[in-house]
Amino acid sequence: MTILSPRATTSLASGGDLARERDRLLARYSITRARTESLAAPLSAEDQQLQSMPDASPTKWHRAHTTWFFETFVLEPAGIDVVDSRYAYIFNSYYEAVGARHPRSQRGLLSRPSAAEVSDYRRIVDERVARLLSSAAGDRLARALPILELGIAHEEQHQELLLTDILHAFSESPLRPAYRPEATSSGRSPQPDPLRFVPRAGGLLEIGARAGAGFTFDNERPRHKRWIEPFAVADRLVSVRELKAFIDAGGYRTPSLWLSDGFDVVRARAMTSPMYSSYEDGRLTVFTLAGARVARDDEPVVHVSYYEADAIARFLGARLPTEAEWETLAEGEAVRGNFSDGALHPQPASSAQDGLSGVRQLFGDAWEWTQSSYEPYPGYEVSGGALGEYNGKFMVSQMVLRGGSCLTPRGHVRASYRNFWHPRTQFQMAGIRLARAAPR
Repeated sequence: MTILSPRATTSLASGGDLARERDRLLARYSITRARTESLAAPLSAEDQQLQSMPDASPTKWHRAHTTWFFETFVLEPAGIDVVDSRYAYIFNSYYEAVGARHPRSQRGLLSRPSAAEVSDYRRIVDERVARLLSSAAGDRLARALPILELGIAHEEQHQELLLTDILHAFSESPLRPAYRPEATSSGRSPQPDPLRFVPRAGGLLEIGARAGAGFTFDNERPRHKRWIEPFAVADRLVSVRELKAFIDAGGYRTPSLWLSDGFDVVRARAMTSPMYSSYEDGRLTVFTLAGARVARDDEPVVHVSYYEADAIARFLGARLPTEAEWETLAEGEAVRGNFSDGALHPQPASSAQDGLSGVRQLFGDAWEWTQSSYEPYPGYEVSGGALGEYNGKFMVSQMVLRGGSCLTPRGHVRASYRNFWHPRTQFQMAGIRLARAAPR
C-alpha cells in the first residue's frame, strides 16, 4: 500500500494565498477525521480490538496511528508537547528514524489505551492542530501545511485499510457478522455484457503526475516518457461469470495457467476460489461487509491475488495491462465510479460509466492488478528523514495496482496514483482488467 512521501507537497504561496490554503486544508482535515470516526462507529470496542492476521491492524490502532502521525510530524516540530510519550512506541508503524515500535503482529494485544481513550487522544490532537494552524503564519505555516496535506492523504489510506481489515476479522467469526447490512440480493443472476476490447494506438507517451496538478505522492513522479506498443483493453472488469468458467475448467488445478510461484501458493493454501468465497453447484457465495450472499454473475471478481489475476487472464486468452497502458487510458477521464461513499462491494458494469475511451469501471469498484513491478520512475529520488521512508524502500517484490476500489475514499485516487501489494495478497479489494496486444 502507498504510505507516505516527503515530496507529496502542495506549492504554497504567501500572504492571502497561504491563508486560503490553510483554511482549505483545515476544512479537509476536519472532514477526513470525522469520516474515520464515522467508519468506526458501527464497531464495538471489542470489534475495534480485533487483529485477525499479521497483515491487518485493529480499527482502534488505525484511529490512533493516524492521530500519532499528526502529533509527531505537525505538532512536535512546532514545539507542542505530546499527549503521552508511550504512544510513539505503540502507534509508530514503519518509521525507523522515529525510534523503536511495537511489533506489528501483536497490535491486537494492545487492550490499552482503550477505544474510548483513543477517542480522547484524537480529540486532543485535533484541537491542538486547529489551534496551531489558526495562529501560525509565514514560514511556520508554510512548513506545516504540506505535512498536514500528506497526513490527510495518509489517513484516507487508513480509512480503506480499516474496512479491509475488519472484513477479514469478521470473516473469521463463526457468526459471520455484517459491518453494514444492506438490502439482500434477489438471487437473480443477470449475465454480464460480453467483454469488448477497445483498441489503443500506443506510441511514445508520457505517464506520471503532471507538475502543478495538485497533491501527489512522490512515487507518481517524475513525469516521463514510455514507449507503448499498440494494445487493446477490456471495456469492463472480469465478472463472476468468467471466474466460474475458469473454475469449471479446472483453472485452480492447471499448472500451465500459473506462474510457478503462484501455483505454489495455490497448493499451499488449497485454493479453489478467490478469498472470502466458496463455489458449489454453480453458485459463488461471497462474504462481504454486508454479510454472506450469493454473487451475481455480472458483478466484478474481487479478492484475487496477482497470481490469480494473471492465471485467469491467461485462461481468457489475454493478459493484465501494464501500468503505463492503464494510465494513458485513464488520463483525462473523470474520476467517477463506486467508491466508499456508495456500495461497499463492487457493482456490475453500467453503460452510465462509459468514459471518453469507451472503457468502464476505470475508477472505483476494484483495484486493478497490472503486470508492472513496483519500481522507481526514471529520476526518482528518495528523501532523507522519517517521511522519506515509505515509498522508496518498498520498491521490490511488489506489483502495481491502479484505479481505486469501492472501499477507497472518492477524492483519494487519480490517473497517476500507484497502489502496490505483494503478488500473493488476496485480502485487498483487487480485481482484474484484461488487455491484449493489438492485432497486427
